[in-house]
Amino acid sequence: MTQATDKPKLLALVGPTAVGKTSISLDIAERYGCEIISGDSMQVYRGMDIGTAKISAEERRRVPHHMIDIHDPDYPFSAAEFQEEVKRCIRDIHARGKLPFLVGGTGLYIESVCYDYRFVEGGADEAFREELRRFAQMEGTAGLYERLKEVDPATAARLHPNDQRRIIRALEIAHVTGKPLSAQMEGKPKESPYRLCIIGLTMERQLLYKRIDARVDDMIEKGLVEEVRGLMERGITRGMVSMQGLGYKEIASYLSGECGLEEAVERIKRNTRRFAKRQLSWFRHMKDIVWVDVSDSSKFSAHFHQINDIIAGKLGIHQEYISKASEH
Repeated sequence: MTQATDKPKLLALVGPTAVGKTSISLDIAERYGCEIISGDSMQVYRGMDIGTAKISAEERRRVPHHMIDIHDPDYPFSAAEFQEEVKRCIRDIHARGKLPFLVGGTGLYIESVCYDYRFVEGGADEAFREELRRFAQMEGTAGLYERLKEVDPATAARLHPNDQRRIIRALEIAHVTGKPLSAQMEGKPKESPYRLCIIGLTMERQLLYKRIDARVDDMIEKGLVEEVRGLMERGITRGMVSMQGLGYKEIASYLSGECGLEEAVERIKRNTRRFAKRQLSWFRHMKDIVWVDVSDSSKFSAHFHQINDIIAGKLGIHQEYISKASEH
């Protein structure tokens, strides 16, 4: 038996927002007896359903899901905590004779699990952090971003110039440890502790953008404005981690009188398209992903057959988990 076959199996499905991960993940999970672990940084929050495109209760009844609705929106959930929780989920799922199936689009979160990253323990300097916040108020997030480009250009290249929270954290880590975050990440292991199968869904760029625009319109129709208003009335402030999510920060700006609804909706669409580009860029740097182009929705059977072949090749399984699942 080789070392690879000694490792516990982990199946993952990744791709940009709106590419269709949820629908196909349910079919895969039912075929292979999987339990799904959400790889989305925002779906952990209770009461944030519309803007995160959270899977419905009916769909969750089809397949067990984990890492959904585990915290209130005032909780500062982190990638390191996600990693620890998911590692526990994977152990528990294997103990039940099921196949753990990580599904989502938050690149850092998913990669941290797949390759067991050791996260930087940089400590904290609240006074320095507050100094950075004051600087941002005067010079804008763009000014903060320029500082990060000087201190840690590699990390700056990975972050969006408007991602104030992560820019501040990167500057704080460099300040506290004397070593830029990118240098600390260079030593992270790239070998997976799992027998890994990562499938990436992609599609023609303009088609993906049309799907994103349609999804945003659907979210507004379903009540995204009311969802965000309810969160703000509960005391969930715009500076909290949860309110940095796409859709939430833009609608919060509208509700605060900083822009009109039409402008807020256009910002969501624009920012989501940009986010999708960053997701694809992140995932294309992950060495183990096998890509499936799902641009032609009429070829679902062919796509599913291709995915089955990938799983068989990477994990050496066809129906074994279905038979195990039926015993429990």
